[in-house]
Amino acid sequence: VRPQYHNHLKRVGGCRNCMESISGTPKMSRHQNGEEYRNPTEVKKSQIVMPCHANHRQELSVGELLKWMDSTACLSAERHAGCPCVTVSVDDIHFEHTIGVGQVVNIKAKVNRAFNTSMEVGIVVSCEDLFSDTHWSVCRAVATFVSQRTTGGKVQLRPLVPCTQAEQVEHSLAAERRRMRLVHADIMKDLLANRAFQQVEVQEAEKAVPAERTRVESVELVLPTHANHQVNTFGGQIMAWMENVATIAASRLCNAHPTLQSIDMFHFRGPSHVGDRLVLKAIVNNAFKNSMEVGVCAEAYQGEEPLRHINSAFMTFEIRDQEGKPCTLPRIRPEPLEGMRRYQEAIARNKIRLDRKYIISCKQTEVPLSVPWDLSNQVYLSYNNVSALKMLAARNNWLLNSEKNKVSLYTLEQKQVLSFKVETEVDIPAERAFMLLSDLSKRVEWDPNYEWVSVCTHTLDSLRWRIRPRVYTAGGKVQDFILLASRRPPCDSGDPYVIALRSVTLPTHPPTEGYNRGEVLCAGFSILEVSKDISKISYFNQASPEVLPYISTDIAGLSSSFYGIFCTCNTFLQENRVDHTSTPQSQPPSSTLKRTQL
Repeated sequence: VRPQYHNHLKRVGGCRNCMESISGTPKMSRHQNGEEYRNPTEVKKSQIVMPCHANHRQELSVGELLKWMDSTACLSAERHAGCPCVTVSVDDIHFEHTIGVGQVVNIKAKVNRAFNTSMEVGIVVSCEDLFSDTHWSVCRAVATFVSQRTTGGKVQLRPLVPCTQAEQVEHSLAAERRRMRLVHADIMKDLLANRAFQQVEVQEAEKAVPAERTRVESVELVLPTHANHQVNTFGGQIMAWMENVATIAASRLCNAHPTLQSIDMFHFRGPSHVGDRLVLKAIVNNAFKNSMEVGVCAEAYQGEEPLRHINSAFMTFEIRDQEGKPCTLPRIRPEPLEGMRRYQEAIARNKIRLDRKYIISCKQTEVPLSVPWDLSNQVYLSYNNVSALKMLAARNNWLLNSEKNKVSLYTLEQKQVLSFKVETEVDIPAERAFMLLSDLSKRVEWDPNYEWVSVCTHTLDSLRWRIRPRVYTAGGKVQDFILLASRRPPCDSGDPYVIALRSVTLPTHPPTEGYNRGEVLCAGFSILEVSKDISKISYFNQASPEVLPYISTDIAGLSSSFYGIFCTCNTFLQENRVDHTSTPQSQPPSSTLKRTQL
């Protein structure tokens, strides 16, 4: 695909053939000249693994892989920006498989979304065996880049128009991931303030390894081959050097060769240049049963100037036996003061690491319906909640089931899970509809299925609701739900308002006698501004067994209760179209939890 041709299409509002793949039936996007559509920012790199790239086990060094990933992602960012770019941060990376000598590494990078001065680049790494013709996934990563002028200063980026369903989903989720990056430091700070982590005691063990024994320090001279054309050190090169010292520190804990499992989200605090002496320090912060955390710090200096902090990262290693199973690791004995602080913080990071991997990294179908909610994982649950609804809304194979007076009912069946969508246009500003529908306590005024709603807990980032419906289950028990409500205003023009709902569990609200606790996997509203006074309101729900009875007769064509409920909702919105309160209504928090009878 010629970049100039596709850039022209973006300036005039997007490629017609590509946009058809979003709203119409699923098909391979093709341009008018018959060529298969390819994202103009996509960059591919294929590299056969040679012995010089491998470690002692004849496996590709992770440091070498990080360099290849960073350079490929940088080229993708520069293709969109049209000028040099530098790495700002990299999200969590989980390595699924190793790569052997003689195998081929395939790396694909493309820009997911461009913000004002930064852009998110998605990276996919796979491996190919040339002899058996097999392929497998190695890892996925998300990096943030900023563009810089040669004269200094950041460049204002042009927006990126998604042209396929997959691009539309990634474009939408990029805003959620960006929000998580911004609050990541605050999450760690709040978690460390928890007394449970402050009062952690070191478990004494006879063969505990002193942390001092694992300490590593190494100095690297930044040469022109390590830098880009702006003499800034490649971020991937810095990561490779950091991985090297971290591997040495992990090896010293148990006198064995470790395997890098994951790298936590990290942020480059400042640039490094040709001529810098890069000081790399690593130490094992804590050892758990089958894994250890290694902290790495990179600092730079030239001449007699003070050290500049470039980056800090936390890497998780395992030791595996000959069968590939994780080995039990020895205990670590931390140093006093600073060592104890790192020991405690490693426990907190391990908690966050498990939350992020469990809630975010796994597939939506692998996440249990009711995940326990607490302050440390609320941001990740909210991300999972919003991203699940956005991915459901982006599906392009919805089937129109019935329609009445411009209120449409759609269904979607995937992997034996039935989802439905009810959609119509309403004469009300989108922001006002968002404010009204966000407050689940008002839903009893227009939804006959809701008997009462109460707030369980409330924080700045989330609300939890308890909901009770007007339906009794088998045995005469009343049904109730505990729902997390996550709310998002648009990030850019053209984005919808989102109200996402999913079930969670709260220790303060366990199932009670006489109630049957129902569960909701994914539900919520998408409110799109059609014009200043017109909104397109779509309600989505992945029908769990507890929800299906409310919509089954409509799907079967035996009734049209969905139409009546939406008419009542429309009446409610029209009656409250203008805010008559004496004081301005504040913007609702981005997430809430409620208990509901539905």
